[in-house]
Amino acid sequence: MDAIVEAALRKWPNVPDCYGWLALDARGDWYLRDAAAQAAGPFPQAKGSRIEHRGLREFIARNYAADARGCAYFQNGPQRVYVELEAAPWVWRLTPGAPCGVHTHNGQPAVCRSAWLDERGRLFLQCDAGFGLVHSMDMELAAAAVEAGTWQPIEMDFAAMPARFGYVLKPLPAGAG
Repeated sequence: MDAIVEAALRKWPNVPDCYGWLALDARGDWYLRDAAAQAAGPFPQAKGSRIEHRGLREFIARNYAADARGCAYFQNGPQRVYVELEAAPWVWRLTPGAPCGVHTHNGQPAVCRSAWLDERGRLFLQCDAGFGLVHSMDMELAAAAVEAGTWQPIEMDFAAMPARFGYVLKPLPAGAG
């Protein structure tokens, strides 16, 4: 977490949490969901505005975490901004090699522990950094890792994944919903 964020938390400890205004899609892109985007429908059907600003994306990446409930959030100064997820808290990018290199959509390296395949044929990995979806553009590398026996995917319905791996797709305030 950035030092400036930690200082803001100490200075303003009771800022209310924010829900519904930030989302992460299945390709690892961040979206701002203003009131108009929220009124247009749920994420990901109505995504909102893709965050293009490199500095803002990097700031979110450095201050991205999950709470004890498994809800992903971005600590924006003193305010915790909860993140709606299209598929999982992480989107894995792969690099060629033997074994295949794995890193988060934020660029951090990860070590794969197990592989999972949902009913739509999407490949998920449980890594030391957490649970996530393999980016669609990296499926050729993923297929090579599966064919080489590096990963042996286990089938699981997508609906069961959040509970099994301890994450929440649409965070709500504690006690709501």
